[in-house]
Amino acid sequence: MPEQDRLFDEPASPIPADSREDETILSDVGNDPSGHRSRLRKRLLAGGSDALADHEIIELLLIQAVPRRDMKPLARSLIHRFGSLAGVLQADPRTLAGHPEMGEATVAALRIVTAAATRLARQKVRETPVIGSWQALIDYLTIDMAHLTLERVRVLYLNSKNMLILDDLVGDGSIDEAAIHPREVIRRALDIGATALILVHNHPSGSPQPSRADIEVTNRIAEAGRLLGISVHDHVIIGREGHVSLRAKGLI
Repeated sequence: MPEQDRLFDEPASPIPADSREDETILSDVGNDPSGHRSRLRKRLLAGGSDALADHEIIELLLIQAVPRRDMKPLARSLIHRFGSLAGVLQADPRTLAGHPEMGEATVAALRIVTAAATRLARQKVRETPVIGSWQALIDYLTIDMAHLTLERVRVLYLNSKNMLILDDLVGDGSIDEAAIHPREVIRRALDIGATALILVHNHPSGSPQPSRADIEVTNRIAEAGRLLGISVHDHVIIGREGHVSLRAKGLI
């Protein structure tokens, strides 16, 4: 068989991994002739997250979704609209998708960070007694709830060792008896063998200061729990400006 025919019949050799990496680098250089993205990555790897400004972190995330576009203007516009890195990462996906030049891929690139951070924080809460790792609990709740645009109510059910056995998302809406029923909360505790619970909700206004309704419903649940041996350890209110413990304020 002629040499030319044999060349066409032989299967192509796989591209070595190093060559593929070189192609990726060359492609990135072609899309980023100034080397800006490469410098961002090197600063991140050398100095950690504190080495980058908020908009630069957003920019690096967006680049993963759309590698052939300059994402700096979009990153800056997101920070300008939502106020901070946390505000962008915890923004409602539908709101993000409606932002100019955002699409499904870029929204997913941002949301995956929040999903990973929430799971990591939740795992830390599950691994140790809640009362003995209070800051880990606050970190988890802040990541999950501080920047929500609607009010969300949840109940954390604990066993006799104060380990978390259920993080129950009760629902969205104001914390009154339309959203959270004292008897239902205590009944759920009895059903799953919980001996204590912590009420949690957020204030979309940003201020975590409790309202009269917050205090009243907490005391109704605490009273119902006392009758059946279920302790209400606390009611924590989360807001962008921080958090408040009703127990610490002497309101339970």
